[in-house]
Amino acid sequence: VDIVLGAQWGDEGKGKLVDMLSQEYDVCARVAGGSNAGHTIVVGDVKYKFHLIPSGILNEKAVCIIGNGVVIHLPSFIIEMNGLKEKGIDIEGRIKISDRAHIVFDFHQDIDGLHEKRLGRNKIGTTKKGIGPAYASKISRNGLRVGDLSNFKYFESRFRTLAEHATGAYPELKIDVEAELNYYRSIAEQIRNLTTDTIQYTNDVHASGKKILVEGANATMLDIDFGTYPYVTSSNPSVGCVMTGLGVAPNKLRGIYGTVKAYCTRVGEGPFPTELHDNVGDHLGSVGAEFGTTTGRARRCGWLDIPQMKYSCLINGYTSLNLTKLDVLTGLPQIELGVAYIHPTLGELHSMPSCLQTMEEVTVQYETLEGWNEDISQVSKFEDLPVNAQRYVLRVQELLGVPIRWIGVGPNRLDTIDRGDGWDLAPN
Repeated sequence: VDIVLGAQWGDEGKGKLVDMLSQEYDVCARVAGGSNAGHTIVVGDVKYKFHLIPSGILNEKAVCIIGNGVVIHLPSFIIEMNGLKEKGIDIEGRIKISDRAHIVFDFHQDIDGLHEKRLGRNKIGTTKKGIGPAYASKISRNGLRVGDLSNFKYFESRFRTLAEHATGAYPELKIDVEAELNYYRSIAEQIRNLTTDTIQYTNDVHASGKKILVEGANATMLDIDFGTYPYVTSSNPSVGCVMTGLGVAPNKLRGIYGTVKAYCTRVGEGPFPTELHDNVGDHLGSVGAEFGTTTGRARRCGWLDIPQMKYSCLINGYTSLNLTKLDVLTGLPQIELGVAYIHPTLGELHSMPSCLQTMEEVTVQYETLEGWNEDISQVSKFEDLPVNAQRYVLRVQELLGVPIRWIGVGPNRLDTIDRGDGWDLAPN
């Protein structure tokens, strides 16, 4: 089992690597989060946007799993599935949803909006896709799972209880219980036909010698435990999600691939030490087309943050890195690397502070590297990159102590340098 993870705050370009790699895998899986995640993949002139279905669906031989750790908004899932069919993708028999995956209802999305409104200026900056409230239902043990649709009487009874609980907590919330039940009754058979025990299925596939690729969503700095809490998502998008969200043992893990931009971005609220509020930040945002796949929100941009990445490497144990969007740095006379956090009273920090106040107070110590002007979008070998671009990649690799195997040099699916297996610590 190999996994592609987001190493920063999300939007690093995981989908492109997954798309590239997935041609060699028999099974592709999503294991955490929900439709708050977004991958955009460009194939020729066609743009595919993925939110719930693994982007490995573009490999016609792969079976795609939505694991037990995912929370699934079924109306969005059906729209996404129909959109793929309309673009000529054959999905018949190729999508399997875990019977243990929890359901995101429309009222979870409404609660998300109401909760953000209540928080006012302290809002989290969620995607309002109902992910947090759905996980809250799961943890409160009153949520509903996809497998519950196979016994509709049980589903109906649980749904009525959950809706009553939700309106009790949010009196302004309006839920048309009968309309919702009619909708789920109408799709129950369609969803039942896609539902399976994905834990057994995945382990059987692994035992038969087939290759499994896990497509991470969100990113380590948005992890509910390890991220910049409370400005985080509601799941664990770090390496542990493979075990808890798919049901495979840790000894089945092989390649752990961290995806990191050549700079740094963040959507929503929360600390961002290397953020830029100048024309360089504007350059990164406009040249990098930094707008969210899921929300369309403009992303905040800044220099690559090495202390943050060291923390990410520590948690996930990456066997190699996928450095994306190197081309966006083209044309900048100088490039800064954030190499240390300095706190006014604590001095240099050697670990990631859990306290947001501490993080807000740090200043970043930078190292300056010379930039390059040459167009790198057609470069296919590391040695053919401009010398200063090579120096930048090698310096990042040196500071993190993890080999950089892939380097993104343009937006299309083939615009990636692969330095080969020698730059991957995973056992062959």
